[in-house]
Amino acid sequence: MAARMRGQARQDTAPEMALRRLLHARGKRYRVGWPVPGLARRKLDIAFTRIRVGVNVHGCFWHGCPIHATWPAANATWWRQKIEANKARDKATRAHLEDVGWTLVEVWEHEVPEDALARVLAALETASRT
Repeated sequence: MAARMRGQARQDTAPEMALRRLLHARGKRYRVGWPVPGLARRKLDIAFTRIRVGVNVHGCFWHGCPIHATWPAANATWWRQKIEANKARDKATRAHLEDVGWTLVEVWEHEVPEDALARVLAALETASRT
């Protein structure tokens, strides 16, 4: 199990790359893997640092997607704790970012990239007006 988790992509996943390509094609420039201000060992997948907008692209399995979450039967207790801890960490990260003046857009891997792009662009527009 440890070897499988080590081999799992943490960044540059297909959904993340699709969104980044669309943003880049729209002329948007961003930082990749930007540290969350004030929280050690947590990063934003995509960060627009000047206007304080962050984007995290969540995998449906790893982050307990409300639509596509699955619960493995093998080692079920461990997996449930792992995924619930991920969800709690996501919630704490969101709350912290909001407390320090950032906007966080959370995108699920199952989302159509163009739909995710529209949500990110809307957040960028709103943040640039304030």
